Amino acid sequence: MVKVNLGGCSSFVKDADYKAYVEKALAAWDVLDAESGAGNDFLGWKTLPVDTPEQLIVGCEAVRDDWQARGVDLVVTIGIGGSYLGARCAIEALSHNFLPKTGAPRVVFAGNNLSEEYLAELMDLLAVSNAACVVISKSGTTTEPAVAFRLVKQYLENKYGRSEAAERIVAITDAKRGALKTLATQEGYRTFIVPDNVGGRFSVLTPVGLLPIALAGFDIRAMLRGAADERAAMIVKSADNEAVKYAAMRNLLHTGCGKAVEVFVTYNPKLTYLAEWWKQLYGESEGKDGKGIFPASVTNTADLHSMGQFIQEGSRVMFETVITVENSNRKVVITSDPQNLDQLNYLADQRVEHCNAMAQLGTKIAHIDGGVPQLEIGVEKIDEYNLGAIFYFFEFACGVSAYTLGVNPFNQPGVEAYKKNMFALLRKPGFEAQTEEILKRI
Repeated sequence: MVKVNLGGCSSFVKDADYKAYVEKALAAWDVLDAESGAGNDFLGWKTLPVDTPEQLIVGCEAVRDDWQARGVDLVVTIGIGGSYLGARCAIEALSHNFLPKTGAPRVVFAGNNLSEEYLAELMDLLAVSNAACVVISKSGTTTEPAVAFRLVKQYLENKYGRSEAAERIVAITDAKRGALKTLATQEGYRTFIVPDNVGGRFSVLTPVGLLPIALAGFDIRAMLRGAADERAAMIVKSADNEAVKYAAMRNLLHTGCGKAVEVFVTYNPKLTYLAEWWKQLYGESEGKDGKGIFPASVTNTADLHSMGQFIQEGSRVMFETVITVENSNRKVVITSDPQNLDQLNYLADQRVEHCNAMAQLGTKIAHIDGGVPQLEIGVEKIDEYNLGAIFYFFEFACGVSAYTLGVNPFNQPGVEAYKKNMFALLRKPGFEAQTEEILKRI
């Protein structure tokens, strides 16, 4: 279960102010619970941990088993934004930092950029692999994933033949409409549905996240159990509700203390993509109507040697949200050395994770002394169960926080602005009238 520690903020806020923001957060909790706020047609994520049908889980496992039987050693997962960040977060958190998982294919990601070198090197990897593909898009026409899928699809068809390629492609898309749905029906791809009432950044516990995670060899049932247990805590209205506490404090620090930036801090590189997932979730949910807290991230202790100076003594515009992990899954003990040239014998017989914890505690004290409030989000360890809990906690807290801030957490109107300009510059049919106007501005 996720626990929130607000002790690192106590010297920056008054108790009365915090209590007032708790009341605001509880009012926002009411809106989210009653499903009466803006964007309430995108609240399907709330019950996913308890409503996910057994048939869906079995379907994910069936694809996993079939591709294993075909000797697939590479799965290209194609999607952008919420269509890949949750899956990548989970897979990187659960994977060995250096070694492949025995008995499972390597899962790589494409369709999240338009880098020519990235796609060329993906094709190099396909050439030396026994490959399959998961393509994720409600429409099938979003530029980045559509470009990647066209290339991968053509490669698979050329290498394996059209019929066998169809067995190596799974589409996660709209139930009834869209270019990808049409293609999947035409070619006979196995298909999973992106629920209409779940937005992309809230979709990690749908097939969008569950299928790639299962293909990578991890336990999606345990992930859903963790999310379900977290949900049970989140749906209890209380000032001690961890989501209410997080939402109340971050909004108080923002609007009451002038903190415009929230720095998401991890002390384990396995959680770097948790920060990337979190940044989309909060940035896209709250950054609108001229409002919002800018989401940034660092991975310590590495970034203490790069961003540490700014956080310690730069502009006082930020607060930190630190992910703390109680128990490491591995044990490494620092040995003694007779020469002691590196002067580390004082650490002999200590676990490396103890040093990491002391670095985290020392940094907390230094940053608080330097004027940076710090929240802590704690979990027991990194595994499927706890990741499920983390996903659900941040999603629920995001809804509460955004309603507290006074914005619709479930739309993203600003995302379309760059696309219109890009389409005009690429001379996409239908955008010709805007091309000359755009060219005059560059």
